Amino acid sequence: MSNGPQTTTDGVRVADGLGGPASQKGRKGQKEGLGTVPSADTVPSATARAARWTEWPRPTKRSRWCRPPRGWAAVAVVAGAFTLAQLLLVRPGMGLGWDESVYVSQVAGHAPASFFSAPRARGVPLLVAPVAAWSSSTALLRVYLAVLSGLGLFLALRAWRGVLPARVLATAGALFAGLWVTLFYGPQAMPNYWVAVGALAGTGCFLRAAADRSDRAALRGVGLSAALMAWMRPMDAVWAVLPLLVLVVCVRRWRRPALLVALGGGLAAGAAEWVIEAYAAYGGLAQRLADASRIQGGLGWNLAVVDQLRALGGRTLCRPCAGAVPPVTETLWWLALPLLAALAVRGAVRAGRPAVTLVPLACAASAAFPYLFLIGYAAPRFLMPAYALLAVPVAGLVVHAVRASGRTGRPLTVALLVLVLAGHLTAQLVVLHNTVRRTTAARQEWAAVADGLHRLGVRPPCLVTGKEYVPIAFYAGCSSAAAGGHDANTTAAGLRRTAERLPTAVLVAPGGRLPGYARSWAPHRLGGLWVYVGPADGGGDRLRRRPSEVVTD
Repeated sequence: MSNGPQTTTDGVRVADGLGGPASQKGRKGQKEGLGTVPSADTVPSATARAARWTEWPRPTKRSRWCRPPRGWAAVAVVAGAFTLAQLLLVRPGMGLGWDESVYVSQVAGHAPASFFSAPRARGVPLLVAPVAAWSSSTALLRVYLAVLSGLGLFLALRAWRGVLPARVLATAGALFAGLWVTLFYGPQAMPNYWVAVGALAGTGCFLRAAADRSDRAALRGVGLSAALMAWMRPMDAVWAVLPLLVLVVCVRRWRRPALLVALGGGLAAGAAEWVIEAYAAYGGLAQRLADASRIQGGLGWNLAVVDQLRALGGRTLCRPCAGAVPPVTETLWWLALPLLAALAVRGAVRAGRPAVTLVPLACAASAAFPYLFLIGYAAPRFLMPAYALLAVPVAGLVVHAVRASGRTGRPLTVALLVLVLAGHLTAQLVVLHNTVRRTTAARQEWAAVADGLHRLGVRPPCLVTGKEYVPIAFYAGCSSAAAGGHDANTTAAGLRRTAERLPTAVLVAPGGRLPGYARSWAPHRLGGLWVYVGPADGGGDRLRRRPSEVVTD
């Protein structure tokens, strides 16, 4: 295998795993391509060497979307394997979670829309609408999302064509797709994976557009990627592209009005609905932002690094985040990320082309910052955009290690890497298996409670409130409401009036507090919950004997 530069069928010369160097001796004064450096015969000045930190040379030939270079079959295989792994390991029949129920209910035909709190955006409901609008099949929705997520991963990696070789991008895709959190959330109706895909694609397109002013496809990719992220989670989108905006605005050699327009226009287009809805339903943009901050516990200095570490063992939401840190087999990869990033930067700087490594690292750090330092709880999915971006320089480091080891040392290097990566993947799959098992069991309990409500006469149109009320109401085809908490959308008096005309159920955990308006309602035990059915469906107004473990107001 040659250690020289790689050339795609588009004619674009690309860097090695660390973004360079790649040169062709004996061709003095040759026009540089992406990731190439001048030949040994042309020694750059100190100014030119400093410029490499901020300036990209023009590629020898503009890359084209419609003509895939050789080697991209490996990327397609990784994306296909990612989709297949989701279908085999996450089980399409796994029920919808709390957040998924909220998103899907916005477009579902079999259940009323749940309360849509201030932080949420309409990207996921529109994403699932082609299936959820006409079918209530969770399995069909999971298959649709698994296929879509595999396609999204391929396109996001494809956006880096001409910047890095296909083998590096295939490795990056495998590293990102091999994380349990990526496999778990790929087929779910959640926004975080799609923010990650948008960040990955947008960064690649940004680097291409910065290198080649004639690459209009890259410019469009920047705008579309920014719009996708803002469509899913507007604030996450801003954090993810912040370093790109800083480069375009503050660094002279990166200034290009078209890039600024693409980034700003994409963010504006994706967030437009969220902003309009803020004025239409949330009291204005400032009020919606304040409500979103309050629901997330109040944005401010909150050191959540250890919380994120605790969540790596399969805790999908760590709020409040207490308990022991998972074993080192499940956290070592996470702890090693800063070291791997530093090694990637060192190699890229020595190679003479640090931008291809520093830009995704800066975007990854920016995307992760609010979830490590500004929010007082943790969820592994919050860091998915950072993981997607970090996978690129880490993959470059892996490929560079293999290529730099030489013919004699390469078998040992490959063997060691295979051993390390196999151990890492095994640990990730163990966490995934346990997480899927626990999650499936919990959602089966919700479905069982929903079936029990139907047997008790709580059928659509109906209302459910109390413990785990949002997913259970969705499963039962009922409306959901709360008189308190982050998702409060009614009052106790309103719930009482609704119970007089619609079948209404209050769900109370053992030891939980029973609302005063439900004291006279009929108690029933369904799974691990006490269910109180209102007078509109047989609860009656006379006092019923309450279980001793339920506390009344």
